[in-house]
Amino acid sequence: MTIGTGMRGGMTYRSFTKDPSVRDHRLAAGTARRVLGYGRPFLREIVVYLALTILAGVLVTAVPLLLRRIIDNGVEVGDRDVVIRLGLVVAGIAFLEALVTVTSRWLGSRIGEGLILDLRAEVFSHVLRQPIAFFTRAQTGALVSRLNSDVIGAQTAFTSILSGLVSNVVQLVLILAALLSMSWQITVLALLLLPIFLVPARFMGARLSALTRRQMGLNADMHTRMTERFNVAGALLVRLFGRPEEEDEQYAVRARGVRDAGVAIAVNRVVFMAGLGLVASLATALVYGMGGLMAVAGELTVGTLVAMAALLSRLYGPLTALSNVRVDIMTALVSFERIFEVLDLQPLVREAQDPVDIPEGPVGVTLEDVSFAYPAAEEVSLASLEQRPEAETLDGRPVLEHLDVRVPAGSMVALVGPSGAGKTTLTNLVARLHDPTSGTVRIGGVDLREASMESLRRTVGVVTQEAHMFNDTVRVNLLYARPSATEDELWEALRGARIEELVRRLPDGLETVVGDRGHRLSGGEKQRLAIARLLLKSPSVVVLDEATAHLDSESEAAVQRALDQALAGRTSMVIAHRLSTVRDADLILVLQHGRVVQRGTHEQLLAEGGLYRALHDTQFRE
Repeated sequence: MTIGTGMRGGMTYRSFTKDPSVRDHRLAAGTARRVLGYGRPFLREIVVYLALTILAGVLVTAVPLLLRRIIDNGVEVGDRDVVIRLGLVVAGIAFLEALVTVTSRWLGSRIGEGLILDLRAEVFSHVLRQPIAFFTRAQTGALVSRLNSDVIGAQTAFTSILSGLVSNVVQLVLILAALLSMSWQITVLALLLLPIFLVPARFMGARLSALTRRQMGLNADMHTRMTERFNVAGALLVRLFGRPEEEDEQYAVRARGVRDAGVAIAVNRVVFMAGLGLVASLATALVYGMGGLMAVAGELTVGTLVAMAALLSRLYGPLTALSNVRVDIMTALVSFERIFEVLDLQPLVREAQDPVDIPEGPVGVTLEDVSFAYPAAEEVSLASLEQRPEAETLDGRPVLEHLDVRVPAGSMVALVGPSGAGKTTLTNLVARLHDPTSGTVRIGGVDLREASMESLRRTVGVVTQEAHMFNDTVRVNLLYARPSATEDELWEALRGARIEELVRRLPDGLETVVGDRGHRLSGGEKQRLAIARLLLKSPSVVVLDEATAHLDSESEAAVQRALDQALAGRTSMVIAHRLSTVRDADLILVLQHGRVVQRGTHEQLLAEGGLYRALHDTQFRE
């Protein structure tokens, strides 16, 4: 006789591997209520699922009782009809149990996978709406973990734990009632064997949870190391500066740690299951020993003896699982709590309740008495998502102070100044990546706090100095700006960006994959592809953040010609370190320490002297 070595034994083992420290964790108020809210869309399926789970528990208990009647009322008295009739009933129960198992598994999958879908979609959508400061602080791996391990952990609250708790309670009540009705003496003695397994298992559970935590930590460390070195930028850095032997050894150390933890977990699991089997074997010996003597004495029938042995094989699994059920439930609730922690972090930039559309066509940009300071870490991030939670040096300090800027529709304004002057921050306010601490940013006369996000994305287009491309085809990267674009419009945008001929020469044309972050393209090619994407979007306001800063002269000339096409007839704000690229700007703003210290045309600023003249003379002297 063996005890639940299948699904029941596996569930019992997983229960002991969970961290017992969560038992004493204090959940945030309202967590359980919020969890129940996620189950509301699946209420009908959950009710049917629980009903099937209860039915499965009844069927498990019914079979040994039928075996008792087959032996006592059929075999012992030689009644073939009873044997055949009850044998057919047992066979029917087997078919019914198989049907119930398949149906409950299907329902459980629908509930569990539906819950995962809802949670993942909600977390993904919420994270994408966080400010850029959130992503500069959070570890990508930690975010992905929230979408994977924590969501799957939360799923168990509605499937494994829900079914396991109900099923185990039903089986335990029915089995104990049946056993006590047949022989309370043997039942009590069998229950006294439980501490022989349960007490050592408690100690083993702590060891297993520690080993599991260690393995998860080493796996995460190994995964992070691989991720950092397997992307293009990381692989290039390793090739240029790395020491291959040292890299190999550091990876091997982590891999060996994962191996050792895995071996230790496997050995402890075998010991755990062997202990569970030992208790079952001792119970079997007890039943057949003491029960056999009672049967010889006429106090028990042979059928009762067989039924008790079969029922005891189903008793210890539910008992041990229920002994640790609080840890199981708390583990699932803690996973939910970690997900809610992300969902409760409200984005600082949010759409107004009754948003206003920015007018289409040429529009001007105005900044009125604008000041900005980066928010504190607790406003934009979570300590649990950061490797080393600490305050940023700029948190709370003013980056921009009392700026008044007016960019008339169709004009070009250039922003120049030393690094850290606030140029990129200013353009980020125009794209509404941040909201000003005070003052107002308007486009087309509409306060961006009141503007609809859809009209803002339609109106403002940005090209940064490091144009990002998804690891997909040229077509997909272009259509990201305007999914409805036709084939002719794609080629027209590529033509305007001076990259049509290059794309036509590519092996698969528009279907050519550009590689991780577009690294299969040169810097100039990637920038021109980004400009083509901008042209396809056709925004009224264009922001260029040092779009030619890291290009060679030939690439810069090609990109500059593409930019001339992109800026024609549009309101534009251009950040440039190379002053030669902004000589023709309608207005040049010189920023220093977050303030506009000079403004005018190129000739006016040269004549005026000051910081602009100093920057100009330094560049051209070099």
